[in-house]
Amino acid sequence: MNPFEMVVAIIIVITVGKVVSTRIQAKHGIASDEEGNPVTMVDPDAGRLREEVKYLKERVAVLEKIATDDRGARELENEIEKLRNQ
Repeated sequence: MNPFEMVVAIIIVITVGKVVSTRIQAKHGIASDEEGNPVTMVDPDAGRLREEVKYLKERVAVLEKIATDDRGARELENEIEKLRNQ
């Protein structure tokens, strides 16, 4: 192997390694800023999804409370109607 072929082989190995490394980082949501520092990418829907999960947990808690209370059927019906009107 002459020196020229060795240089080309080294460049190819480095390029393939960088491509594989970038794909792995992108798969895990890691990008690089202008200076090459790793930056975690933030999902724009994350905040909305957190709020929705919080809201749904509150609804489940209310439904569990209604289902486990030992009150009469009439009071249960009034509670459900009140929640529907909210």
